[in-house]
Amino acid sequence: MRPLLITSDPEMLDDLLRIVAAVGAEADVAPDLAAARRIYGKAPLVLIGADIEAEDLRRAPPKRGGVVVVSRVHNDEAGWNLVYDVGAEHVIQLPTGELWLKERLTRALRAEPEGGKVVAVVGGRGGAGASVLAAALSVTAVREGRRTLLVDADPFGGGIDLLFGWEQEHGLRWPQLAEAGGRIDSDTLVGALPNRGDLVLLSCDRTDDGEGDRSPRLLPDVMQVVLSAGRAGRDLVVVDLPRHLDDAAECALRAADHALMVVTPGLRSTSAAARVAGAVMSHRDQLSIVLREPVSGRRRAAEVAKVLGLPLAGRVRTEPRLAAAMENGLPPGASPESNLAMLCARLLRESLS
Repeated sequence: MRPLLITSDPEMLDDLLRIVAAVGAEADVAPDLAAARRIYGKAPLVLIGADIEAEDLRRAPPKRGGVVVVSRVHNDEAGWNLVYDVGAEHVIQLPTGELWLKERLTRALRAEPEGGKVVAVVGGRGGAGASVLAAALSVTAVREGRRTLLVDADPFGGGIDLLFGWEQEHGLRWPQLAEAGGRIDSDTLVGALPNRGDLVLLSCDRTDDGEGDRSPRLLPDVMQVVLSAGRAGRDLVVVDLPRHLDDAAECALRAADHALMVVTPGLRSTSAAARVAGAVMSHRDQLSIVLREPVSGRRRAAEVAKVLGLPLAGRVRTEPRLAAAMENGLPPGASPESNLAMLCARLLRESLS
């Protein structure tokens, strides 16, 4: 992986490229924070020039670790302001800080990659079945011996814990986790969230904030912390995304190793999925579709994939008995012989290989 350099100052860029080359690496380059959004969360280290203007922060990516502000001015006020605004760990001055920066780059490039994979799932339209697929992926992964974290990132979805019958299960939901703030290590996260065996669940809540706020939202900073902790301590993190992407959902999309969109056949469904796909692809380069077909479906999976211009990851038939099973507390994918569970097993093999 390559460090990310964000600056519009040609001289600053030349200096940073020279320093990166001196440690035997190449870098990705962006002129501002908005242009860097798609790769901001994945770079091992981000170097931001103090020339970045305050107005650029309106489209800044969510805060993350491993960010350094670089300036040419001693005790640069603009640089320190930028440190606070982007949550950087340090501000250095060139050329006096060059040796420190080389050492910091070397540490970042030698760091072991985070172990857990992140898979994001989004619906091409309302009711497409994204939450069901996300839950089934998690259930299947646990059955195969993988430590799994399922993250509910849809604040208007009613709470994914309902799919498991865990609504009374002790543990934090998003609102309480957001109140805790700060960095969270993996062991603390697992202990604080509802969990059974190797499955850990972070669900949205079904209540307001106590002050009548009926517009729940998830914080991208907390999402970044959750994903980092999940990668560090879990084999798999599955994120169930809303169709209308907020900052937290965008953060998850940029961090995900794989992204799946559940699509149902039909003209309106395909048209809606095309709009969702456009929004998703503005934050990442890869997206595959899973076609959920009714028994009487007429459009072939390959045709839908061709219309959307996206690769087909798989197809699954609608299971009439699934809703009744979930009402009785049986989560999606619980039966390993079901079409859904077999599809999930294949998707996991491809995603985790």
